[in-house]
Amino acid sequence: MPRAVAIGIVLTVVSAFSFGSGALFAKPVYAEGVGWHVLMAWRFLVGATLAWAWLLLNPHLRAALRRLRRRDVAVSLALGVLYTGNSATYFAGIETVSASLAALIVYIYPALVAVLSLQVGRPLEGRRAWGALGIALAGVALAVGNIDGATAPPMSGLLLIAASPVIYTVWIVLSARLSGEGRTRVGADTGARVNPLAAGTVMLSATAATYWLSALVLHQPVLPAQIPAGAWFGLIGVGVVSTFVAVLAFYGGAHRIGAARASIVSTVEPIWTIVLAGLLFGESLGPLQLVGGAMILGGVILAQTGGSRSSLTSELRVADE
Repeated sequence: MPRAVAIGIVLTVVSAFSFGSGALFAKPVYAEGVGWHVLMAWRFLVGATLAWAWLLLNPHLRAALRRLRRRDVAVSLALGVLYTGNSATYFAGIETVSASLAALIVYIYPALVAVLSLQVGRPLEGRRAWGALGIALAGVALAVGNIDGATAPPMSGLLLIAASPVIYTVWIVLSARLSGEGRTRVGADTGARVNPLAAGTVMLSATAATYWLSALVLHQPVLPAQIPAGAWFGLIGVGVVSTFVAVLAFYGGAHRIGAARASIVSTVEPIWTIVLAGLLFGESLGPLQLVGGAMILGGVILAQTGGSRSSLTSELRVADE
């Protein structure tokens, strides 16, 4: 195996583990009485601050930032605001839904993207994407339908978790357009592409600003003096590990092995979350729920091996949930 490919796979696995750790950092924060809104404000403030530091220290990224057109900046800001919908529904949902179950439900997004297609405006070719989505949705139904009634989360939490991958799918499609994807054939020259790290830094900033402004308007206890001491580890951890490290590692991995292969390697993410949630919080899934999880991951792999239409499913991923 070429060294660059091996490094790319390792970076992609690190990214998947980092994204998948978000819920694990969040649960102890919630236990301290800090809500999801405050958690997200600090998550994206930390992530955006580190992203700007990385960008300003890198001459190539500084040049890429200067090349952004006003339209690109405006679209990036709008996408950053839209991303609050995905992250808010997921982290609000895991206040009541187990990290294990949430990880499975959210991971149907690659199959959803395969159906909508990143090649916006191109007709869907064949039935592979629809089959992948059908398998993934059947897996979700199996996972959710076999929850122990005595410990079942409220329906509101499940609906929030279910909404997250739908919003994320829309965000991915729009982000792909920003990166240069359009109605042209695969491999055609679409002109100068927007550097994803430069645009991603702008997006993270917009997401952070949206959370902070809304938190202050709604009188959320977001100021440092209002944060319990025991919550700081999770707040900083989710910003550093599950935002900054996750984004850089994914881009570094996808650059070396391609976004399609990186998307398949990233299927270790829900497995990581489920295993650690069991070890740290005593969460467990039943046999049929595990079968459902296997079906979801199978649908993801089927979608990502379906040719070029899904090859960039995760190319512009700025934060997994």
